Amino acid sequence: MPDPPADPLRDASRGVRLHKALAEAGVASRRACEALVEAGAVTVNGRVVRTLPAWVDPERDEIVVEGRRVRPPDRKVWVLLNKPRRRLTTCDDPGGRPTVVDLVDHPLARRLYPVGRLDYDTSGLLLLTNDGDLANRLTHPRFGVEKTYRAKVRGRVDDQTLARLVTGEHLALRRDGRTVGAARAAAVHARVVRRDREKTTIELTLAEGRNREVRRLLARLGHPVVRLERVRVGPIRLKGLRRGEWRELTAGEVAALRRAAGRSAP
Repeated sequence: MPDPPADPLRDASRGVRLHKALAEAGVASRRACEALVEAGAVTVNGRVVRTLPAWVDPERDEIVVEGRRVRPPDRKVWVLLNKPRRRLTTCDDPGGRPTVVDLVDHPLARRLYPVGRLDYDTSGLLLLTNDGDLANRLTHPRFGVEKTYRAKVRGRVDDQTLARLVTGEHLALRRDGRTVGAARAAAVHARVVRRDREKTTIELTLAEGRNREVRRLLARLGHPVVRLERVRVGPIRLKGLRRGEWRELTAGEVAALRRAAGRSAP
């Protein structure tokens, strides 16, 4: 007689253990989920499962508990985009202008949103995610996650001006189109990459990122920005991607972001 067909739920390569998938979806504790399975209250793809261990793919399998479909929790996705100029850092524009999300051909693209912002005419490293908690930590000044920019500016930036970038200048604070005070803006680090008579390329690292801060700071010092690119956010550097290209961050890169934001991995 031919051997009976193998039980696919016994294949550990399919994904995760059934009771773990149920617990992660918020059904109950793992032990209570085990009891639900043993009581015959769980079906996978229409089949009652009573024996553990069993392995499932929460993204593909239809898992039902006591007649109710179990929805898998959102997978946390992190995307690194090399943003071109003339793209809005938003998910949607009522005026129909191109946005950064339009460039990301990912299954969850419409559920991703930019982490912070890059101005319309600023290019470079932009992160997009559906992980709201970590995104907030990366953008909130309290956590001090550094961002590095490379700016080409008009004029020759001398050493004295470079030092003023670090000691800081007071810039107006604006809310709802009104000036409500002033605050010091300063780079954590600044260095000249290239210098000639008419233009200078400098690299600045900031621990905050108020609206157009780099452009305003350099303009205040008499060196308007010609071109601005972000090249680093925390431990993540921009490399290996052309303008408009994107990739998912690796698990190691996401873990490094968590450490930079003072949050341990879940």
